[in-house]
Amino acid sequence: MQLKNVLMGLEDLKLRGSLELEIKGIENNSKNVKPGYLFIAIKGFSVDGHKYIPNAIENGATAIMVEEGCDLKSLGLTADITVIMAKDTRHALAIASANFYKNPSKKFKLIGVTGTKGKTTTTFMIKEILEKAGKNVGLVGTIATYINGKMIKESDRTTPESLELQQIFNQMVEEKVEYVVMEVSSQSLKLHRVDGCEFDIVLFTNFSEDHISEKEHPTMEDYFNSKLKLFEMCKTGIVNTDDLHGNKIPKLFKDSDITTYGIDNFANLIAKDITITNSYVDFRVKVSDRNERVKVGIPGRFSVYNSLAAICVAKKLGISPDVIKEALLEVRVPGRSELVNNKLELPIMIDYAHSPESLENILQAVKSYTRGRVISVFGCGGDRDGGKRPIMGEISGRIADFTIITSDNPRTEDPVKIVEQIEEGMKKTKGNYKVIVDRVEAIKEAINMSNKRDLVVLAGKGHEPYQEINGVKYPFDERVIVNEIIEEIVNTKGKGKGKKE
Repeated sequence: MQLKNVLMGLEDLKLRGSLELEIKGIENNSKNVKPGYLFIAIKGFSVDGHKYIPNAIENGATAIMVEEGCDLKSLGLTADITVIMAKDTRHALAIASANFYKNPSKKFKLIGVTGTKGKTTTTFMIKEILEKAGKNVGLVGTIATYINGKMIKESDRTTPESLELQQIFNQMVEEKVEYVVMEVSSQSLKLHRVDGCEFDIVLFTNFSEDHISEKEHPTMEDYFNSKLKLFEMCKTGIVNTDDLHGNKIPKLFKDSDITTYGIDNFANLIAKDITITNSYVDFRVKVSDRNERVKVGIPGRFSVYNSLAAICVAKKLGISPDVIKEALLEVRVPGRSELVNNKLELPIMIDYAHSPESLENILQAVKSYTRGRVISVFGCGGDRDGGKRPIMGEISGRIADFTIITSDNPRTEDPVKIVEQIEEGMKKTKGNYKVIVDRVEAIKEAINMSNKRDLVVLAGKGHEPYQEINGVKYPFDERVIVNEIIEEIVNTKGKGKGKKE
């Protein structure tokens, strides 16, 4: 593709060299540059890409893009290198990448989901509904990227960098994807990762304090305004009207077509007659021209909100009520309040909660609807913030009815020492607990002491299929482990011993 076509839509550029140059690829990492590539230098938080321009040229870059303020003389670029100067190379990278891959997001319907919580679950619900309706669906989010039901790669961030995102979209077009559901983080909006994307529907789940730091958002106002950028990119929106900040959005975007959903406040779609148990939620909602009873196999009040958001999207896309109901009944989100199907039908939940806030949120949520005991099984990762360990111990001791402190991903640390630090916080409470460092044995103990009225929460690892010890990732899928333990219990029961209800 000629350079002039790669740069289409970018304004106020300064150029030295030819726009007729043939560009064979785009890169913002000098190590990946090949002959005929355009290298776009990005000023990162810790690394300035401008320092690697000589490396990019050495690897064959024939065009270089720099940000205004760059000292070109110090780079000593030869006359045969085309140089473009842009006001913001992050924005330029996004637009150039979209152009290079022929604007793939225009070739399918793109649904963007933003919000502090609920993005992952909501995107999976939408994906399940669309797939149940027989559509080819792609998903980009915190857990992984999926194309037509197949996981392509695990994610290292919620929303990929713009170049990678456009490459993913291009692959989705090649595989005839019709709908793409994407988690859109506030950071990705602020750092222009989704610039150049053509959204068909955008969705706002909720807003609460998170990601406030020097490297993310300095203030709550900056955090919220970053999320609002998504509604500037698309005229069709869906908003949770029970959320204080979400409630402001329809007034801020009066010219947009915005649908609202909620439980407590007036909205276009309202859930009523809600029942929450330790294994499901069900509620009444007007899906089409009549009220429907919807049941979801993900317990918790938040699950009602996420379901309403997904239903709003499905209605916009003309999906039938029967398909919506069937999909929501079957949907499971890897490691997010995920109930593990098992032969004894015991309520056992896997959740990715691995911070004080997330552990407190999940334990409080399940405590509100569990008739029996909440049994918490968790540890803390090694080589990470040690200060949170006693805090998490105190949280579990205060909320759960029984806690089993165990190992998580110890990495290079001694798991016994990590457990001892957690126990310091536990001792500040009156909570009942036990220490079992071996995580498999801890899970086994929790299952053996539980019944159908209780809820076992396996917190921390979520969707991870491994346990990392001294640099090695060993297979450790908690769904498999739970079912192996229960199979053993069932076999023992068949011999006259075993679990009592």
